[in-house]
Amino acid sequence: MAYTLANLQSDIRSYTEVAANVLTDAILNTIIKNAENDIYRAADSDEERFYATSNLTSGNRYVSIPSDLRFIRYVQVTDSSGDQVYLEPRDTSFMAEYYSTPNTSSTDVPKYYGNWDASTWVIAPTPNSNYAVTLAYNKEPTSLTSTINNTSTTGTYVSNKYQDVLLYKCLVNTYAYLKGPQDMLQYYNQAYEKALMTYAVEQQGRRRRDEDSDGEIRTQLVSESPSAYGNRRGTS
Repeated sequence: MAYTLANLQSDIRSYTEVAANVLTDAILNTIIKNAENDIYRAADSDEERFYATSNLTSGNRYVSIPSDLRFIRYVQVTDSSGDQVYLEPRDTSFMAEYYSTPNTSSTDVPKYYGNWDASTWVIAPTPNSNYAVTLAYNKEPTSLTSTINNTSTTGTYVSNKYQDVLLYKCLVNTYAYLKGPQDMLQYYNQAYEKALMTYAVEQQGRRRRDEDSDGEIRTQLVSESPSAYGNRRGTS
């Protein structure tokens, strides 16, 4: 069953046998949001992949980070010939040494990028034109607790497709909040870790393979030699 916010809240209360006067909507929303954050940080999913296009500003080496960015995956700049060039990630200390006069007229096609602070990334050399740039990054996914685009009723990528991962993590957080029985906390934590592992295998493994180039996934079979079988038959 795909989870809406109301359904998930109801299941958490049912599994823990705790009523809404203790597990209020506000408390459960915090528990759910924390569970989602843990899942998003633990496994890189396709839901979080996003692409933004814009233009660099000639003479300005700073670029504003999108508000929903978690981390940059790669940066492409389209040069004057129309070719897309990948910028190489570097520390800001490297760029300070490589390009020690960024505020002069010495500009060129950018080669490097790096995180400057929480809201800005920096490139070097300073661009000599308003080059088109494509930023591929992992974004902040919309929470099931959000009211944006009726997400609480339509569900999210995780709540619709990977309900076990979300439910088990919510139950771990809920039992921790309630200071519940340690055996139940341990049970659901183990269930969550198992569900998370299969989720990560699918997201970071199977969804990023191609049978034509990578071959089909095969499970290794343990097969004893005929001599071993004969030896067993000869024993009494």
